[in-house]
Amino acid sequence: MSTLTVTINRLGAHGHGIANTAEGPVYVPHALPGETVAIARNGSHGTLLSTAISSPDRVAPLCRHFDPDRDACGGCSLQHLAEQPYMDFKRDLVVEALRSKGLTPHVEPLVTCDLGQRRRTVFSARRTDKGLLLGFNRAETNHIISVEECPVAAPAIMAQLDALRSIAAALTGGSESFRLTVLETLAGLDVAAEGVKPLDEKRRRAAIETVMRLSAIARVSVNGEILIEPRKPLVDFGGVLAAPPPGAFMQATKEAEDAMAALVLAHIGKAKRVLDLFAGSGTFALRLARTARVHAVEGEDKPLKALDLAARTTPGLKPVTVEKRDLFRRPLTAQELKVYDAVVFDPPRAGAEAQVRELARAGVKKVAAVSCNPLTLARDLRLLVDQGYEIRSVIPVDQFLWSPHVEAVALLQR
Repeated sequence: MSTLTVTINRLGAHGHGIANTAEGPVYVPHALPGETVAIARNGSHGTLLSTAISSPDRVAPLCRHFDPDRDACGGCSLQHLAEQPYMDFKRDLVVEALRSKGLTPHVEPLVTCDLGQRRRTVFSARRTDKGLLLGFNRAETNHIISVEECPVAAPAIMAQLDALRSIAAALTGGSESFRLTVLETLAGLDVAAEGVKPLDEKRRRAAIETVMRLSAIARVSVNGEILIEPRKPLVDFGGVLAAPPPGAFMQATKEAEDAMAALVLAHIGKAKRVLDLFAGSGTFALRLARTARVHAVEGEDKPLKALDLAARTTPGLKPVTVEKRDLFRRPLTAQELKVYDAVVFDPPRAGAEAQVRELARAGVKKVAAVSCNPLTLARDLRLLVDQGYEIRSVIPVDQFLWSPHVEAVALLQR
């Protein structure tokens, strides 16, 4: 390890400042372009020691846990960056990913995210000699920082920190680390514990008794199995109520979900028969069913059952059919796709390369691509453009405030 003074040239894709040195780039968390800083260098990583020249874009962070001089929470990486440069950074992640594949469509300004909108929050928990830790991992480590505040998370979640600690304490059987995924629903908090040692009868009973005393908790599940469900946790997909399974994927903020859904629905327009791929619990399919017949395809059984139940019990929807299918191993073929007027796909971070190759051959008139990874989105869009699709617009959407993660909606037509 060595100590040196460097100038930060730019921000990297993970939100770290990058200094160009004779030995190669050095990545410095919490540093901003234009700053002159002293760092402790360890290979390509630099630890910020002091700042000689500060960037005019540096602002005071809002959260006490964002403090590089102490154990800093790793949930945020960009609290110290002013609003407009932050928005430009997120938009540029999408622009540069597309450019890397030779694509230069118009990219709209970032759809922004506000404080307190994160309805889905993943905590880390572990019992120690000093008590239970509940919080987030320190940046780039497995060390848990116990938190007392989080300006990003929904107030309804942060108001129940003590309740969540009591649930975690009742569940833990030792010193193992585990996760609590907490989702704000219309019925209360849905708490999904993953990585917990199998419950013996004593711990099971203690956990159930703990939850029964907590009025804000709708459901607690352990390793995918429901432990107790005082109320059915419900989410609102554009006026259609659905009960997702424990720990199911949900968009991190309702505001971002609504914005993305509005873009997709406006693009799909009057299409009569729509295919929703990687449909989850119905984020897009249930909204689309207001005006179109929808076929929803999803690889996991439980979210698909939640989607199907919501569709069958909501009056006024067009017919919704469902299919369980691993779209990575067995994508819908071009021939199967030809019967649809429009296709929506929202895959995991790996993207949908195999499925997009078939889609590109099928020639469906309208396509809406939703992605949480600009790099795999760019790869998939390149495949579509090469087969005659035109990218009408790309809209970056922020729902992971002060992180380097950005969603994007790409709207295409052939």
